[in-house]
Amino acid sequence: MTERYLPPLEHGLTAAEVQARIKAGQQNEPLPPLTRSIKQIFRDNLLTLFNAINVLLGGLVLLTGSYKNLLFLFVVIMNTAIGIFQEIRAKRQVDKLTILSAAKNQVWRDGQLVALDQDELVQDDLLSVTRGDQLPIDGIVRATTALEVDESQITGEAEPVIKGNGDSLTSGSVIIGGHGVIQATAVGHGSFIKQLARQAKQNKRTSSQLLTIINRIIKILTFTIIPLGAALFISTLMRGQGQNRAILGTVAAMVGMIPEGLVLLTSVALAAGAFTLGRHKVLVRELPAIEALARVDVLCLDKTGTITSGQLKFDRVEPWQNADLQQVTTRLAKLMSAINDDNETAQALQMALGKPAVTPTEVLPFSSSRKWSGASFDEQSFVIGAPEFIFETVPETLKQRIAVLAQDGYRVLVFAQTSALTTPKPTAPQALGLILITDELRPNAKATFGFFENQDVALKVISGDNPVTVASIAQRAGIHGADQFIDMSQVGTQPDYDHLVAAYNVFGRVTPQQKAKLIQAYQRADHTVAMTGDGVNDLLALRQADCSIAMATGSEATKSLADFVLIDSNFDAMIQVLNEGRRVINNIERVAALYLIKTMYSVALTLIFIFMSHSYPFEPIQLTPISSLMVGIPTFFLALQPDYTRITGRFMKQVMEIAVPSAICVVGYILAIDLLGTEFQLTFAATSTLSVLLTGIISLNALLITARPLNRFKIGLVVLMATLFTLVFLFGGSIFSLVSLIDWQLAAVYLPLMISAYPVFVILQNGLGHRILSKIKWR
Repeated sequence: MTERYLPPLEHGLTAAEVQARIKAGQQNEPLPPLTRSIKQIFRDNLLTLFNAINVLLGGLVLLTGSYKNLLFLFVVIMNTAIGIFQEIRAKRQVDKLTILSAAKNQVWRDGQLVALDQDELVQDDLLSVTRGDQLPIDGIVRATTALEVDESQITGEAEPVIKGNGDSLTSGSVIIGGHGVIQATAVGHGSFIKQLARQAKQNKRTSSQLLTIINRIIKILTFTIIPLGAALFISTLMRGQGQNRAILGTVAAMVGMIPEGLVLLTSVALAAGAFTLGRHKVLVRELPAIEALARVDVLCLDKTGTITSGQLKFDRVEPWQNADLQQVTTRLAKLMSAINDDNETAQALQMALGKPAVTPTEVLPFSSSRKWSGASFDEQSFVIGAPEFIFETVPETLKQRIAVLAQDGYRVLVFAQTSALTTPKPTAPQALGLILITDELRPNAKATFGFFENQDVALKVISGDNPVTVASIAQRAGIHGADQFIDMSQVGTQPDYDHLVAAYNVFGRVTPQQKAKLIQAYQRADHTVAMTGDGVNDLLALRQADCSIAMATGSEATKSLADFVLIDSNFDAMIQVLNEGRRVINNIERVAALYLIKTMYSVALTLIFIFMSHSYPFEPIQLTPISSLMVGIPTFFLALQPDYTRITGRFMKQVMEIAVPSAICVVGYILAIDLLGTEFQLTFAATSTLSVLLTGIISLNALLITARPLNRFKIGLVVLMATLFTLVFLFGGSIFSLVSLIDWQLAAVYLPLMISAYPVFVILQNGLGHRILSKIKWR
């Protein structure tokens, strides 16, 4: 076996050694991009089954020589072009924010500690790692100060693992305590990171509810369109009608069955949502996450970084009992210097107390699972941390004093001397003093939380800090129910989490495992849960939540897992995120019914006219005014309207309430026109014109209902579409194969039908639509 090259510690590789490894192909690779490449975007938008069907139908129309009936292809081309444009625009925004949120790796090169991107690492590089870092390479430990690692993404075990010199580490592991120097042993394709990339997200994410329903509809249509079209074409030829008539009727039927605009609208709306959020410095890692957040009704907050700014300030040391203040302060300063942690608490204490020179004999840096840290020096051992995790039983007088200080809003830590640094709790701790730290509220915290509660999003605080302190801060921030708090360190090993989430709103002294189980309990209660966090102690909870939000100032591990990254670490941006998600989903659910009306009546008419003696009632060109003026154009504008109401899963409800009655109404009127055409010996051009007229009027009624609640803009939009539709009949007859309606004999047929259309539509909607809804249980 070849002996491994070991670069000297605190020096690392030289520039020449780095170049040699790059030439040898021993360079790391970046994580797979969050977005598709430009080539993939073009390919996936152009090479679709529906586009293939449309091109085939266009070829058939060419055979007839009726070139104006190719206009439907222009609509398809425009839809595809808009989809490509919007996705590329969103891609550029996401890629730009990804660069901003990417963390650097601290690497020893030529005796200097430099910050490098992941793809700049080479084999044998020495990485300086600390709490919160996620390894981008496989490696071995070269130096360690109580290095604790979370390997749950690989092993499935959430318990931290202590690593010593020479121990191996796998890419994707997260440092949750201590410091160390890791030598890269495998990079690029040789590392485990290629298989690990976003594994946690893939394991926990479910697909978008809305996209799942739409894809199900498309799958059914895929197996319906071709056989129905073939049957209609054959039956038309068998009735002795010409080939051109058979082709045009079949193409019109199949074009009508394709809801290509619905697929486009959903994709464009989500991509546009990601672009809009990008302008507010919010990185969207997955487009369906916009929908997931829009459905959230429980938002779990970690105190630090969300309620508070994350800027901790050391207030004072309060000696315990007869301890000398000066001696306690000196020992505390030495302890913090020996531990040399880099979390917010340690930084606040080091800034206030300084960093005296000290040589420790043993160090245990802070761990989110232990919730304390300690060190031994001068033949004595000291610890600092949460009292509940230092003492087996917190002395009653100490507990009372901490409770008083916590009610004043202080975060209270215990400084204690101990006989041994044992885990999970130190041996025989003796309190020397209480350390008082203050958190500052985010400037707009109260307004932000008030907004969420007004939007029916329940706020829950899940924190590792003292529950009394957390509750006090939550009350200052105006969070409802902040007085209902519990200390999770006192609930035992097998608590009833379902009862806890029903009874309490603030949870203190929560371990990482308990955070995840609390979220599970909310999900069992049929809630959609979002979780915010910025530290490694939030990893399990972020993975469990339906939607996860990380701060850009948080650890790389949390950012790589989260659905959203707040680039400016500004929690106030969550207002825009929630609003944008609700606007996108509410509007898609509302207008989707308009697209499916055409699909439903086209399928029904195709089935009927296979067995009838008359031709299919439309030509492809005649569907263009309906598709564009009653569906395509107005839905584009309606999708941009503000609608921030809570998501209620109305997609199928809207379809049943609007699309089904509308489609039945269209089919009924077209059959009536067909019978009247036979009775009055009307030409195909006349009956098809009347079919377009009545279908447009019914679609206009559906548009009016879909646009509710009405405002000036929406009324103006509906009136404009009605006016343009009227102008089509007055001036566009030759273009759209429509006959003139200024004919008294024809008016005697269509005027009564027009007058009856609205009341018949309302009766069907209120009767049939509500009857169907009453028989179906909606979530």
